[in-house]
Amino acid sequence: MFRTFRPACPTRFLRLYSSTPGKPSLKLVAELRKRTEVSIVKAREALTATNNDVEGALEWLQQDLVTSGAKKAAKVGSRATNQGLVAVSVLSNFTASGLQRGIRAAMVELNCETDFVGRNELFGKLASDIAHTAAIVAEPSARSPFQSLPLEFLQEAPLVSQRDPSATPSGTVATSIRDIISKVGENVSLRRALIVATDPPSTESSQALRLGHYVHGTINQPTEGRIGTLALLAMKYPSPIGFSPESLNRLAALEKAVARQIVGFDTRSIKPISQEDAETALYSQPFMMLPGEFNGRPVYEALKAWSVAERLVTTESEDGTAEVLEFAKWTVGEPLDS
Repeated sequence: MFRTFRPACPTRFLRLYSSTPGKPSLKLVAELRKRTEVSIVKAREALTATNNDVEGALEWLQQDLVTSGAKKAAKVGSRATNQGLVAVSVLSNFTASGLQRGIRAAMVELNCETDFVGRNELFGKLASDIAHTAAIVAEPSARSPFQSLPLEFLQEAPLVSQRDPSATPSGTVATSIRDIISKVGENVSLRRALIVATDPPSTESSQALRLGHYVHGTINQPTEGRIGTLALLAMKYPSPIGFSPESLNRLAALEKAVARQIVGFDTRSIKPISQEDAETALYSQPFMMLPGEFNGRPVYEALKAWSVAERLVTTESEDGTAEVLEFAKWTVGEPLDS
């Protein structure tokens, strides 16, 4: 008996000889995720869309991030951002007559919707990178070493990594904010930016300038937290030998102590104008952050006594004792001066 011949199902051969790429391997997914910060699902989607080509997947992810980030930013743009971080970057904190370098530093406030995102490592890295970028673009002004940096200008600047400054920027500050909105699913906004920039004093000057900084409520890095301050100090420069290594260590301790004092107290000014504001004036407060013989003395007196102890001057009445010229103190979400 002859059996009727039945050809095999055509779809079977299509399945066997199809040019459609296979499922991305775990090795390729791991490699792509190592070079990006995307999820496993997104990595597989990118590899599938580009025939398992890692370089093509990177381009696909970048384009996808632009598209999804723009849509997400438009969707959440009206939401309030009351949480976030203050981030500080100090490129150079010391200058004196005859030195080539001046002082360059910056402080920014980056906001988000929730404390959960504010504690996210990606968010903290972005805040630090923006502060670092602001410090790089800082230029001295004849008015004051402390200057507000226009946000429009900063947002157009290429974002420079604080951890790897030699890396080629992959986008601007604005596009990086848009990208993180897509990643965290919340509105993110740059609220304010401050720079500190000054060139070395003139050759006739015997003054040295030092910049102290401190961040309180740190989460991932010591340069990002809930409260930040930058404080500019001036003192006599022990020319021509300069500060000894031991003196520099004690000077660094003084700078940090002044910055911590500003953060730890309700500090609103340097010198009191009236008796009513004595408690909020730095010089009238008991110096609680500098240990040793200066502890508990008013900051104004402690700075003078410290200068004599360090032999910058011979008496407290002599010119050249350490003094605070200016400071800025920021707290996340605080009302801004009109």
